[in-house]
Amino acid sequence: MPAEISIKPTTASIGADVRGIDLSQALSTDTVRVLRTALNDHLVLFFREQPMLSVDEHVRFGRYFGEIDLPLFRTKSSERPEVLVLDQVAPKGEGADSWHADNTYMQTPPMGSILQARLLPEVGGDTCFSSMVAAYDALSPAMQRFLDGLTATHSLEQMVERTKHVAGTSLRDSLSAWPPVSHPVVRIHPESGRKMLNVNANWTQSIDGLTHEESSMLLNFLFAHVKSPEFQVRLHWHEGDVAFWDNRAVQHYAVADYTTRRVMQRVTITGDRPVGPAQGAHN
Repeated sequence: MPAEISIKPTTASIGADVRGIDLSQALSTDTVRVLRTALNDHLVLFFREQPMLSVDEHVRFGRYFGEIDLPLFRTKSSERPEVLVLDQVAPKGEGADSWHADNTYMQTPPMGSILQARLLPEVGGDTCFSSMVAAYDALSPAMQRFLDGLTATHSLEQMVERTKHVAGTSLRDSLSAWPPVSHPVVRIHPESGRKMLNVNANWTQSIDGLTHEESSMLLNFLFAHVKSPEFQVRLHWHEGDVAFWDNRAVQHYAVADYTTRRVMQRVTITGDRPVGPAQGAHN
């Protein structure tokens, strides 16, 4: 590890504070390697007190870890398609204020996201992160074996219904472009090889092969399970702070407890198609 870099875990299950790196500057190959290893180990990295990143700087940092995933939906504040600017006041009920992984209705959900706080509300606006590795490990061996063989349908449809009250929402127009997809309920991390839960309340519609009652009961149990505090870390933002999380292994929750303006700038990295234990055994 380069001598100037410090990586300190924030909880036993998830999160690490990274010091000694200026994200507005170009990074060496060794530094990128250290950060990738830290992300695999801790699942979300926090870079405190960073300079405000320009769009070019933000995109450059993201490209060290993969191709930039262009957001399906842009906001009026977004300067370029690679960057999503979230400029919000009291956004309760818009989807981010529930435990979720981003865009698992896609065949290849994002690998991760890099979010910087640009302007913060007077009070509130924290973000919580939960480890799906820890959530899987905490299940009984019998439940793990049962889940290892299951797949689930993920769909844009339920978010269309949930956000229909939000002015300017055009999710319904995208339903035909994004038909439902099936993903393993337990995913194998493509880099660490660890198993992790792969269902979330925003996009997972049903467990394949189960009755409606069975599927609802199991999903409700898993959605409640991932909320356990021992799997979580909570970030209290300061302006300039950057969070980089592994969307394959982490669910997050944006706490909608603020009533003054909150501006965040995000770059998202393209991922790959989830592979489960049954599929992995044949590869």
